[in-house]
Amino acid sequence: MRNGLILFLVLSTSFLFAAPKTQKLGHDPEASAHLPGPAIAAMQKVDPERIRAHVKFLSDDLLEGRGTGQRGGDIAAAYMATQFALYGLKPAGDNGTYLQKVPLVGITPADGTIFTLVPSRGPSLDLKPLDEYVAYDQTQHTESDVNAQIVYVGYGIDAPEYKWDDYKGVDVKGKVLLMLVNEPPSSDENFFKGKALTYYGRWTYKYEEAARKGAVGVILIHKTDMASYPWEVVRNSNSGEKSYLKAEGTPLLKVASWVQLSVAGKLAAMANMDINKMIFDAQSTNFHPVELPVRLKAHMVSKIRPFQSNNVVAMLPGGDSKLKSQAVLFTAHYDHLGIRPDMPGDNIYNGAEDNATGCGVLLEIARAYALSEAKPRRSILFAAVTAEEQGLLGSDYLGKHPPIPAGNITLDLNFDDIPALGAPEEVEVSGAERTTFYPVVSAMAKEFRLAIRPDSNPGAGYYYRSDHFSLAHVGIPSFSVSEGLKYKGHTEAWGLKQAEDYTTNRYHQPSDEYRPDMNFIGDAAIARFGFALGWKAASLQNLIGWQHGDEFEAERLKSWGK
Repeated sequence: MRNGLILFLVLSTSFLFAAPKTQKLGHDPEASAHLPGPAIAAMQKVDPERIRAHVKFLSDDLLEGRGTGQRGGDIAAAYMATQFALYGLKPAGDNGTYLQKVPLVGITPADGTIFTLVPSRGPSLDLKPLDEYVAYDQTQHTESDVNAQIVYVGYGIDAPEYKWDDYKGVDVKGKVLLMLVNEPPSSDENFFKGKALTYYGRWTYKYEEAARKGAVGVILIHKTDMASYPWEVVRNSNSGEKSYLKAEGTPLLKVASWVQLSVAGKLAAMANMDINKMIFDAQSTNFHPVELPVRLKAHMVSKIRPFQSNNVVAMLPGGDSKLKSQAVLFTAHYDHLGIRPDMPGDNIYNGAEDNATGCGVLLEIARAYALSEAKPRRSILFAAVTAEEQGLLGSDYLGKHPPIPAGNITLDLNFDDIPALGAPEEVEVSGAERTTFYPVVSAMAKEFRLAIRPDSNPGAGYYYRSDHFSLAHVGIPSFSVSEGLKYKGHTEAWGLKQAEDYTTNRYHQPSDEYRPDMNFIGDAAIARFGFALGWKAASLQNLIGWQHGDEFEAERLKSWGK
C-alpha cells in the first residue's frame, strides 16, 4: 500500500509540474503551444517509473558500461530495438531491421612513432608524446610518413559569411598547418556570434578544413584560455585507442595533432618569430599565411582495429498523406565507456545519468507516440545512436546516412544526461534560438511553466559536443533538451551544487551508477516537453529552418536544392 501511495504521489506531482494546459498561447497559431486532445492524452501517459526501469537496466553491471563495439554495447542496442518493436514502431535501419550498421576503426598510436621539428638551420627537436604533443593518423594506415613545410595559418578559418579568410588563396597542399584553437575574439554578435563559440572555433572544423584544402597535417596550438580546458584534457582525450568512422573517400590528415604552448614557442623561435606576436597578428583580417623555415618530419605508426557498432532506428509513420515523407527526429546515445580491465576495484563505467537517462526519456517519448489514438501529420523517427563518447560517431554516420533525406527531417531533438533530481522549473534548449522553431519552443516552455535557462558558458562551445550537432552539421535544425539548475522546492544554488557534485564525483567515472533514491519526475517532465515540441514540429505547415545568417543555413538550403 505504501509503495502504491508513493507511486500515486510521484505521478500526480509529475503531472502537476510538467503537464501543459490546453489553451493556445499568442496570436500566431504556428507559434502557439496548442496541441490536440489525442496528443495531450498520449503525452500524459509518460511514466517516470518506466524511465527508472530503463535506466536501472541499461546501467546494470550486466551491460558492462555499454562500451562501443563491446558485448555490453550490443546488449544495449538489442534492448532499445526490442522496446521499439514492443511499441509497434516500424524498423528504419538496414534491410528492414531496427539496426543501422556503423563501420568503425579503432586507431592507437604505437611505438615507433617519431615527431620531429626540423628547422632550416640549427638542431632538430624531437617531441615527447603526451607531454609535449599528441597526434593521430586519420588515414587508417598502419604507417604514414610526413616530411613537409610548416605554414602558420592563424585560426585556420575560412568563413565567407564573416568576411574572414585565414588562407587568402594560398596553396597549402602537401603542407603541415600550424594554427590556433578557438576563433578571433569579439563582442560583436554579428561577428562569429561575439563571445559565443561557433563551429569555426572547434578543433574538428580546423582538421576538416585543412584536409579539404589538401594539407597533410595540422598542429593545433593549445592555450588553456582559448581552448577552455587544460592540457591534461587534451592528453587524456588523445591517449590510447580512438575510434573513427571507416574512411569513405573524404580527405583525411596523416597528422592530426596538438602541441603545448611552450612547444609552439620553441617552434616560433626556430623561425625567429615570437609566439605571442603570432597570436596577436592572427586576430586581424589582414593576416596572411606565413611559411615557416621549419619542417615537420613524422613517422606515424598505428595499431588499426576495424569493428562495427549499430545505431537503432525506428519510425512512426505520419498521418498526413502529403507530409508523412517528412519527419521529426528524436535522438539519444546509448553507449558509454565500457570496462577498464587494467583498473583495480570497480572498473565498470555504468553511465546511469550519461546516458541511460536520455535513453529512458527517448523510449518513453516513443511509447507515448505509439499509444496516441491520432498520429502527427509528419512521421516521427527515433534513433538511439552509438559511439557518442568516441566523438559523436554514431550520430555523424546517421546524419550522413539518414533513413530519409536530411532535407525532409524538419527537426532533431536530442536528450543527453538528464539529471534525476525532481521537478524542474527550468529547461535548457541552447541552440533552439538559432532556428525558426524558437517561438514555439518559447511558448511551449511557458505552457509547461519552465523558464528557459541560457547557456552559462557560450564560449566553451557545448553546442558542438553532443549528438544534435551531427544533425545540424548536415543542415537539420537541432538542439538538445535538458533541465536547468532550478528545481521545485530548492534554490538555484542547490541545483548548481548537485551539478558540481556530479561533475566532480560521477561524470565519466564508475560511480555514475543507478541509485534507488533517483527521482525521475524531472526526466518525465523533459519527456513530455520533448513530446510536445516534436508533435508541434510535426504539425507545422512548413519545414523548420535556421535563422538567416546562421552557420548551418547554407547546408539546409543545399539540402532543399536551393
